[in-house]
Amino acid sequence: MTIREYDSKDIEEMTVLFYDTVHKICSRDYTKEQLDAWSSKDIDRAAWDRSFLEHYTLVAEKNGMVVGFGDMDSTGYLDRLYVHKNYQGQGIATALCDRLEAGYPDGPVTTHASITAKPFFESRGYRVIKEQQVERKGVILSNYVMQKF
Repeated sequence: MTIREYDSKDIEEMTVLFYDTVHKICSRDYTKEQLDAWSSKDIDRAAWDRSFLEHYTLVAEKNGMVVGFGDMDSTGYLDRLYVHKNYQGQGIATALCDRLEAGYPDGPVTTHASITAKPFFESRGYRVIKEQQVERKGVILSNYVMQKF
């Protein structure tokens, strides 16, 4: 596996990975309605590309395929961290997180973690600041504001 910085040509693979991962991996913690509100196939790719280019964005590749990605803004907010549904549990999220966190050494690092991702972040030393209800397309989802100091 290699980890490299984001390039705009990655956007198609990343949006498919995001959709597939949310709908497969998070289905044990969220309803179909919630998953559809969180991740639809009509992602605004131009907006995502702009966001990835503005953030410190890393892509994990294996055999020429994008198997994970993550991004952090200049305030230490870890915005997105996703690993391909078929590559879970192989240390990809850990490797991405290690590099992202190293890019913001003064901390704290903050993220909004899904129910599914909460145990991963807890294992990395993140603490729950609060549970929150967020609205996406008129649907309420629970997640956690977490910080690592």
